[in-house]
Amino acid sequence: MLILVIGDVIGRPGRQALAKLLPGIVEQYGVDLVVANAENIAGGIGVTLATAQELLEAGVDVLTSGNHVWAEREIIPHLDGELPIIRPLNYPPGVPGRGYLTVGPVMVVNLIGRTFMGSFDCPFRTMDRLLGGLESKPPVIIVDFHAEATSEKVALGRYLDGRVSAVLGTHTHVGTIDTRLLPQGTAYVTDIGMTGPIDSVIGDDIEAVTSRFLTMIPHRLAVGKGRVELNAVLVEVDEASGRALGIERVSREVD
Repeated sequence: MLILVIGDVIGRPGRQALAKLLPGIVEQYGVDLVVANAENIAGGIGVTLATAQELLEAGVDVLTSGNHVWAEREIIPHLDGELPIIRPLNYPPGVPGRGYLTVGPVMVVNLIGRTFMGSFDCPFRTMDRLLGGLESKPPVIIVDFHAEATSEKVALGRYLDGRVSAVLGTHTHVGTIDTRLLPQGTAYVTDIGMTGPIDSVIGDDIEAVTSRFLTMIPHRLAVGKGRVELNAVLVEVDEASGRALGIERVSREVD
């Protein structure tokens, strides 16, 4: 089966580009399942019910997130509802929402890193507990690892090699060139990239970001404008064994 995983979608430009480009990509490759990181879809930070539904109506099956999922509080009640959205599994116990979701033969898991990110539960041990505690485990397991440090992402990929189908990095919005199959059959990339404005600073307005660096005065950043690029990876997985057969980058640009 073919699973398309889309990097962090940024604000309205990212949502509109995804809606325009995704149907053609799905048709071209014969995609079976679409996953997208949605934690920045509402004005560049956070998720609302309306923006989440935009992505679902465009053809996304599962929404993952990260540290910004709490930025728009209206989404919090929906994290425990029927909306197919997940937050990082390794948040402390009692936090709203769920950290994984199963769709047919595929389980999508969301994790968050700790290096430069915050005091979260260990993502390595969290996955050990999940994989060891499931009575019936789907054959295909896709992990969105929302983390800052490349070393932490690479280490988790190696740690889970052969135990999950794919470990795919999000959060930095800068795509990396290391799409590969690890020795035991897990597809890996350090960061998928973003679906957002090309002429920006990781999706945000250039002048606003530069001003923050120059003055060190915090302020909310505006989403960039202009051309938008969709960054994604396409993972081919053997549905019976869960072993990845291939991974490739998919990038599209739209005005």
